[in-house]
Amino acid sequence: MNTIQSTDKVALFIDGANLHAAARALGFEIDYQKLRALFASKGTLIRAFYYTALIEDQDFSPLKPLVDWLEYNGFSLVTKPAKEFTDPQGKRRIKGNMDIEIAVDMLEMAPLIDEVVLFSGDGDFRRLIESAQRKGCRVTVVSSLRTSPSMIADELRRQCDTFIELANLKPEIERARKGGHRDDHIDDKEVDNGDEYYEAYEDETL
Repeated sequence: MNTIQSTDKVALFIDGANLHAAARALGFEIDYQKLRALFASKGTLIRAFYYTALIEDQDFSPLKPLVDWLEYNGFSLVTKPAKEFTDPQGKRRIKGNMDIEIAVDMLEMAPLIDEVVLFSGDGDFRRLIESAQRKGCRVTVVSSLRTSPSMIADELRRQCDTFIELANLKPEIERARKGGHRDDHIDDKEVDNGDEYYEAYEDETL
């Protein structure tokens, strides 16, 4: 994060499923309030986008508490309908790729900001961040080499200006626990981090 100057305009682009899978593989949960505050402290945070697909016909989505909290706490939520299916092994799967949404927003924001921070290790984003760089933005990618297998595609790591190992951010963004319950800064109410939901489709998005 040493490339971000105090005068820089910064935008975060969080691939929800990809970041959740990386953090889970590293054995911790993310406190999104801490994450947003961390990057806001480094520069001028213009926007923090969070992308996820949702199943619309469910009476209650396991992801809804997290999505609602993010909307009320300074994040710009970008969602679209997800598709649910059963794979040949009979396991429930959810397909909801958000690559196009991330690409459109990043290219629209690029002329207005100095630093793009992408939370994803998906190699499909290499050309996108190359385009953002041509528009004058520096690009930081947050993912992990310490998972098995690695969550960051080699081509994406080579293309970005700065790579931040997610495990190194753990002390600053890990979700704390109080009395055996997670501390979400919301009137002591526990909010699900989307484990059940993302477990069903993280393999489809990485």
